[in-house]
Amino acid sequence: MATTPSYSALQWLAIIEHELLLFAAIWFALGAIDELLIDGLWLWLRGTGRARTERLTTDCRGELAGVAAVLVPAWRESAVIGATVAHCLENWPQAHLRVYVGVYRNDEATLRALTDMTSDSRLRVVVHDRCGPTTKADCLNRLYRAMCHDESRTGERMRSLILHDAEDMVHPDALWLMDRALDDVDMVQLPVRPEPLADSPWIAGHYCDEFTEAHAKDMVVRNWTGAGMPTAGVGCAFSRDAIDRILARRGGTEPFAAECLTEDYEAGLLVSETGGRSRFLRVRDRHGKLVATREFFPGTLATAVRQKTRWLHGIAFQGWERMGWGGGGRDLWMRLRDRRGPLVALVLFAAYLLILIWPVVRIAEHYGAVTPLAPDSLVQTLLGINLASFCWRLALRFMFTAREYGRIEGLRAILRFPVGNIISIMAGRRALIAYLRVLLGGRVRWEHTLHFAHPARPAQATGLARV
Repeated sequence: MATTPSYSALQWLAIIEHELLLFAAIWFALGAIDELLIDGLWLWLRGTGRARTERLTTDCRGELAGVAAVLVPAWRESAVIGATVAHCLENWPQAHLRVYVGVYRNDEATLRALTDMTSDSRLRVVVHDRCGPTTKADCLNRLYRAMCHDESRTGERMRSLILHDAEDMVHPDALWLMDRALDDVDMVQLPVRPEPLADSPWIAGHYCDEFTEAHAKDMVVRNWTGAGMPTAGVGCAFSRDAIDRILARRGGTEPFAAECLTEDYEAGLLVSETGGRSRFLRVRDRHGKLVATREFFPGTLATAVRQKTRWLHGIAFQGWERMGWGGGGRDLWMRLRDRRGPLVALVLFAAYLLILIWPVVRIAEHYGAVTPLAPDSLVQTLLGINLASFCWRLALRFMFTAREYGRIEGLRAILRFPVGNIISIMAGRRALIAYLRVLLGGRVRWEHTLHFAHPARPAQATGLARV
């Protein structure tokens, strides 16, 4: 009868190191192939002129082809909602604009912040009949009902629904550009540009790196493939017909799934699934600035982890459960990319665990306490591929961040790479636990991100990272 070999604790540690190395090397290599496909397509699109960023020659603030309803849900946003609405109404002067802001009856501070602006007839402050907080989707549905009431009262049908958050700073040209784009498509998404926080160059700064690369390369490629386009939940416009098709698909009167943590992701994909077309619109204004939605992102580790936990839970777990995998190869590929977050977190955890184990095993080998387990040729080849891929990723990260924020931020982007990885690991663990809790009968919990500063008032951002 065969017996199990007897190993010391250090020898077991060496075996674990060897297996973790193989596991991480294989998955990193698969991820590298996936990313290189996106990179190659982007380089081809750039080289052939298919990914050219349009440059405006004049300001675009002309009148709209129809009425645009901007929906802004707000819960405990008294610090920023006033600046958001004032900036929006000032920079979007079009008469066919309607801004619907949803507040809760138990949030008097946010309601008070809006009282001085009600003189503008384009603003509608809608008080939710429920006490907050509910999900963002639930508040959006309340705003949608208010919009439908206005349509019935005036007999004027909205041309578009535009989603924004309470902390957003809109670009003056964005409204007209989205309205124009809806002549040809059913949903349009503008880039998001995180604003740097001086007090949080590492936590808040890593959002700059990730969004800049994703919205300059990944989304451009996705737009070209014709796969379903998720929205960012801000700076996105739906045609009224697209919303009607989503309602017909749901078989109800609410376009957004109130129980969903990432209703924006789901709504964007539903446009494609109901026969609509989407477009990612990347344009620079006449001054060379990106026409994008600007906002401050979380500046502390705890708030960043909470926010990314919600994204992972909603996109990876709820998205898989609620939306499936699409009907074609393009959609399957893109949804795999969307939902890889938990797997990436696991592989990254294995890699960082290797970093901790490696010196212990090397010291043990030096003193003869363990038998060395040399990596085979496959692992060595994979390690070489992964090293080259890692250097390429850092070069791209520097390039995209430096182009948008300057060379200093580009260099910081290289140093911030591990920060994003650590946040992803922590968020992946929390998202999995949250999803398992729901499977066992628990309630979906909305973890709202509090905002204390607005890009239109940069002085507010001082000390934000310590809040």
